[in-house]
Amino acid sequence: MSKYNITLELNGVKHSNSVDTKKLLLNYIREDLHLTGTKESCGEGECGSCTVIMDGKAVNSCLILAVEADKSKITTIEGLEIEGNLDSIQQGFIDEHGVQCGFCIPGFIMTARAAFDSDPDLKRSDIPGVVAGNLCRCTGYVKIFKSIDKALRLERKR
Repeated sequence: MSKYNITLELNGVKHSNSVDTKKLLLNYIREDLHLTGTKESCGEGECGSCTVIMDGKAVNSCLILAVEADKSKITTIEGLEIEGNLDSIQQGFIDEHGVQCGFCIPGFIMTARAAFDSDPDLKRSDIPGVVAGNLCRCTGYVKIFKSIDKALRLERKR
């Protein structure tokens, strides 16, 4: 087993660890750092449940080795709440009842957050394309799209 020392910032906290060179970022976050909001569903980068924001971009953490995240800034679903206040996207999902089983929702929220941050002019009509890489097995996406749209409106009020 080959190990490599990595240092990264996760949810605003610096972490330095020696990790197996074959360990996925998803497993590092869940197993080593004990943050379980990031989910593993397909393990192939097809469903988006494992989405985190790495250096400002939404990425599938099941496809990235932990060593590839060295010197990166990463945000997980646990890092969105600030001083007891939910992120506007989290609030949108609550307000619009966008959660059914909830397993895929962290990925949808992280994908939407990355899109909001990179495109302040995002429109309601952009939402289906933004989350096209995220799959939900329980819903018809209507409540998810409404939740993200609500978050857009909340975001613009700030």
